[in-house]
Amino acid sequence: MNMTSRRLGRYTVVSVNEQRIDAAIAIHFKDRMRDIVSNVRSTVVLDLSQVQFLDSTGLGALVATMKLMPDGLPLELAGLNPAVSKVMSLTQMDSVFTIHPTLDAALADQAM
Repeated sequence: MNMTSRRLGRYTVVSVNEQRIDAAIAIHFKDRMRDIVSNVRSTVVLDLSQVQFLDSTGLGALVATMKLMPDGLPLELAGLNPAVSKVMSLTQMDSVFTIHPTLDAALADQAM
């Protein structure tokens, strides 16, 4: 599972450097995210701009990660391509997650 995590100002940005979050890697994704969010004290922005495919298992991994966030800190999504955005819309997860069109937009929105 190729992911990077970095601090940008007050935020933790996690970039998923994979084309898919599906049944084959969902467990690895959840494990990596568990490690990352266990130490955060800020909003986490998950940059999904490289992800081209998200199945129900991957969606479940996103929800599980949201539930792992400490002290009610938010998990926000950024950079969804049309296919991933459609999955979020069809499952109504776009009403559960804050979704930003790009990482830059997410960071700008949070600066306000």
